[in-house]
Amino acid sequence: MIDAPDFAAHIAPMDLSFAEFLIPVSGFSGPLFTILVLALVSDWVFGDFPWLFSRIGHPVVWVGNLISWFEKRLNRPERSPKDLILRGAVTSLAVIITAGLFGAFVQFISSFGEIFLFFEILVVAVLIAQKGLYQHVKAVSVALKKDGLAGGRYAVSMIVGRDPDKLDEAGVSRAAIESCAENFSDGVVAPLFWYVLAGPIGICAYKAINTLDSMIGHRSERYLYFGRFAARLDDVVNFIPARISGGVICLAAFLGAKTNGRAAWHTMLADAKKHKSPNAGWQEAAFAGALDFSLAGPRQYGDEIVDDPYIGTGRRDLDAADIDRALRLFGLACLINAAWPIILKLLWVGA
Repeated sequence: MIDAPDFAAHIAPMDLSFAEFLIPVSGFSGPLFTILVLALVSDWVFGDFPWLFSRIGHPVVWVGNLISWFEKRLNRPERSPKDLILRGAVTSLAVIITAGLFGAFVQFISSFGEIFLFFEILVVAVLIAQKGLYQHVKAVSVALKKDGLAGGRYAVSMIVGRDPDKLDEAGVSRAAIESCAENFSDGVVAPLFWYVLAGPIGICAYKAINTLDSMIGHRSERYLYFGRFAARLDDVVNFIPARISGGVICLAAFLGAKTNGRAAWHTMLADAKKHKSPNAGWQEAAFAGALDFSLAGPRQYGDEIVDDPYIGTGRRDLDAADIDRALRLFGLACLINAAWPIILKLLWVGA
């Protein structure tokens, strides 16, 4: 069988065919960009493959179970803060290394030939959550329209940690849109970024870090010290993807209908720093400016009230129709996000 580089040698230099997408980029193994295209399409069509993972469990659930196993054994409240930070770091590193080894195994299997690339495509498709995020946010819009405030509160409680009983319709709608904005980076852009940078090892390690942050990277009494390493590491690995996410949303706002790209850009630069997270503010501010919304602001998590400033200067009285507008912007941003690695590949081949 002729391998991809030899096959491509028989094609005219300016004839960019499918075969040329099988040429590995220096520093990466396997036909990276073909895998990406197929994985992104698979994710958008099939989502989280419920017919498969309802039987064997989702990889993120595997990681979550491993985190829980370590946490129950190592997170002892009677220990000193320094010891808890060390134990949390050990937990984080053990989980990340395990996830990275799984990614290395997938990469090794994929090296056997084209037919084995299916495993890598499946892993990438499952760990990039375009459709899953869309469906969860869309469910809030549908519930508000069909079942009113009670339905919207229940649907939004599936994706945010704030107290849903304290939310009116505008609060439910803002919570859903904020979740869409923030998770565009964590669930879509960052996994793609780390896959392009480091292949299956990169995307698996990233999802482990992100899951660690979701489970133990809180400032609650239980996780204040034990989860500190995980929270700081999550900030580091999301630093570049978050800013890419903001730029992608701004570009989507320039290209989209009834969105304001200029306002998205200016709001992002002005208000991103208002968010308590060093990363989440970029995409949330871009969404707010693009759609003329005010997001964030005071929120209640259980008995705790978080008195954060508003991001953006637009409307606060949002509803289900505004969630749908945000999802249209999200969909266009996903298309742009899928395009940048392909454009990079075209430039590489041209060079």
